[in-house]
Amino acid sequence: MLEQVKSFFSNYLLMSALVSWFGAQVVKVFTGMFKDRKFNLATLLFSTGGMPSSHAAVVCGLAVASIVLNGWGSSFTAIAIVLAIIVMIDASGVRYETGKQARILNQMMKELFLGQNEAFNTTLKELVGHTPFQVFVGAIFGIVCALILAIFMVW
Repeated sequence: MLEQVKSFFSNYLLMSALVSWFGAQVVKVFTGMFKDRKFNLATLLFSTGGMPSSHAAVVCGLAVASIVLNGWGSSFTAIAIVLAIIVMIDASGVRYETGKQARILNQMMKELFLGQNEAFNTTLKELVGHTPFQVFVGAIFGIVCALILAIFMVW
């Protein structure tokens, strides 16, 4: 059992992805606190959207770790890079637009059912995607995390 735990924590690819995600989520707590002027620990595990993009951090951390371990010509690296591109485009494109649509729908429903709380008491989640800048910062964060971990785990 101890050997399996040790093996889990010595998996550079997995640790690069997990540390990148967790680190981005921790940063997101503080950027959210700065923006909203309130501390929200639930952001650490459950938030989507915000600064930086943990989606971008995870996939870029994984892609860089694959480059470090397997090189640019590896099939694993190709898969990781394609995955990173898809996730980052989705986070800043489709998911970001979904959030904008939710904001408009929530406002419409609020105005339509003004004073009728029972008619519509559910709001759509508005913060589901990222701005391109949030994705860029998340990508840089993931790359840096993977390179720092490489110093301790690989090189």
